Amino acid sequence: MLHCPRTFARTIAFSGLFLATVVAPALAADPTGDWMVADGVATIRVAQCNGNMWGAVSWEKAPGGKDKNNPDPAKQSRPTLSMPILIDMKKKPGVDAWEGQVYNAKDGQLYSSTIKPVGTDQLEIQGCVLGFLCGGETWTRVGPPIPASVAGNPPKPGAPKSAAAPQPPKTTGSVAPAHKPGQKQAANTPADIGDICLLPEIAHPTPTQ
Repeated sequence: MLHCPRTFARTIAFSGLFLATVVAPALAADPTGDWMVADGVATIRVAQCNGNMWGAVSWEKAPGGKDKNNPDPAKQSRPTLSMPILIDMKKKPGVDAWEGQVYNAKDGQLYSSTIKPVGTDQLEIQGCVLGFLCGGETWTRVGPPIPASVAGNPPKPGAPKSAAAPQPPKTTGSVAPAHKPGQKQAANTPADIGDICLLPEIAHPTPTQ
């Protein structure tokens, strides 16, 4: 029987471990979950809906906000809570980044945008006007990644149906209700907006906000 010196055997073991680490695919970054914006005035819940990433306001520091700067008068009275912010963002091939639009409630405008997870606890947001005048900020994770919504991710046409298909979840990434129905959201407490894929503006999006 062939006997290897102890140091040589140890080298082989470490080499195998190193190769396994290198060959194993890196886990894809997950942009879903709840994120605190840079100035701390709101959190955005990001989820995969209909195959793309969407984000909606899940908490606001000053409750009762309205989309008063929207150029559409019909939308100037809509609540900012649960309002879509990240719009129909599509995965970029080969990289952990998504492209789409971001809605800026401060000026009521849509901007071309890219989101990119940095590690597990930060999300970079880059927005540009007509391809230039770019600016961005970094959001901080305050909620865990969200499982894909059954309601917001219907099976592809022709896909076989399971005999015991699970029922769609009531909420995706929801948090404990912070107030009773009919009560206003208290300052600095989260609201349970539930599965953002069920929000009308995400379930049935229109070309503009």
